[in-house]
Amino acid sequence: MAHSHGHTPAAWTGVIIAFVGFCVGSVFTVMAKPAGVIAGLVLLAVAAVVGGIMSAAGLGQKKSKGLTAEQARAHREAHQARHPERRDGEQRTHAQAHS
Repeated sequence: MAHSHGHTPAAWTGVIIAFVGFCVGSVFTVMAKPAGVIAGLVLLAVAAVVGGIMSAAGLGQKKSKGLTAEQARAHREAHQARHPERRDGEQRTHAQAHS
């Protein structure tokens, strides 16, 4: 399964609310108005809560437990195709294989 890299309704909503919170907090910091700064911080907390609730409701990225058996097989075959000299069974770490 391809990862969406955060392109989900939960992520977008959380980021937009957080952005507004940062903007509000920044403006009121410059204006030296503590109540506005606190409002911005509250919006940041709201962003985390709303994003978390939306994610729990199924609007976030699906959790992955690593590669499926088919993905692991495809990765192994692609790696062997790129490095045919390593088919002799020589064991290397994954990082060494990709260096």
